[in-house]
Amino acid sequence: MEDRQAFGRELRRYVIGLVLALVLSGAAFALVAWAPLPPDGLLGAIAGLALLQVMAHFRFFLHIDLKQSHRDDLQLILFTGLIIGLMVAGSLWIIFNQNQRMM
Repeated sequence: MEDRQAFGRELRRYVIGLVLALVLSGAAFALVAWAPLPPDGLLGAIAGLALLQVMAHFRFFLHIDLKQSHRDDLQLILFTGLIIGLMVAGSLWIIFNQNQRMM
């Protein structure tokens, strides 16, 4: 009986995550389609929705939260994001620097 309850809780979490992801994606698409905000505000709103989307995926699909047992996984993901961010920022810096030298 406990396996059945655990399965039900797990299924409920996945369904909540799916609905939340669909709502956030739909909201982003609606903002772009209807453009109710000026371009700067629109970009900020989409970035905010993207951040909420990432947090929803972490919480409901990857099961990463702020509990002590999951902090190591969260630190690994944050470190990976930092390394990728540094690589992208460094590459863009080099590309724009080379562009300036070509002019």
